[in-house]
Amino acid sequence: MGTKRKKNKGDKYAHKKQYEKGPVKAKKYLGQHFLKDEDIARQIAETLLQQDYKNVIEIGPGTGVLTKYLLLRDSNLVAMDLDTESITYLNENFPLEHPKAFEGDGTFKVIEADFLNYDTSTLFGDEQFGITGNFPYNISTQIVFKMLTLRTQIPEFSGMFQKEVAQRICSPEGSKAYGILSVLVQAFYEAEYLFTVEPDVFDPPPKVQSGVLRLTRKANFELSCDEQLLYRVVKTAFNQRRKTLRNSLKTFTLSDKLREDTIFDLRPEQLAVDDFIALTNKIADDTL
Repeated sequence: MGTKRKKNKGDKYAHKKQYEKGPVKAKKYLGQHFLKDEDIARQIAETLLQQDYKNVIEIGPGTGVLTKYLLLRDSNLVAMDLDTESITYLNENFPLEHPKAFEGDGTFKVIEADFLNYDTSTLFGDEQFGITGNFPYNISTQIVFKMLTLRTQIPEFSGMFQKEVAQRICSPEGSKAYGILSVLVQAFYEAEYLFTVEPDVFDPPPKVQSGVLRLTRKANFELSCDEQLLYRVVKTAFNQRRKTLRNSLKTFTLSDKLREDTIFDLRPEQLAVDDFIALTNKIADDTL
């Protein structure tokens, strides 16, 4: 039979020591790397200009380093995370440790949920909202694709990605990084790669550099072509990016006349977004 451990005077400070080490433990299975640099957190918060809206979703708030700077901007902020430990900390200890962040006119709500499967209409109805965060690298591209489906409500999107992914999203035509993600995002948003972040500002540090970007919705973000066909054309073309479009788009049943168009002499990375839209319309109008 075990013996009871005798309490000592230091026991009542055990929770304090825990938070001195870090309020939430990073979990590998969630792809967590907590940002610990205050200046970078402030810079990320400032990437959302919030000119015509106040509603913001932060994905993966973790220990709230970015959260408090978003609150200082008087945002109506929803912090969304799958980590129960993070949710508990943000609800219970975070408001006590950062009271100044709650002095403004904004609101704060914490939700334990997966953004990829969450119905955002339950948060803001049909109002506009921005999205930001230090995104888990393993689902970052999925977050972007989900954002694109919600684009009518999202004028701005910013955040931290693995550097190569951020560069891919923002790359212009003609570059090696230019691809499916570049075209589909830039069809609706202006994409800016803002700055690079080194691994040592995270706990634990990732094995790669990170990059922060901002996407600003275009004034006219309605496509002048069939959206599903555009997606199919872009994905098919880049799946064989070293081939000319004449070869990579063989699975499309196109007339000989259309195949003679000089655009089919090009490789996909040579086409700007507007070129892909024009190509999609040509394919849609093609008569056999």
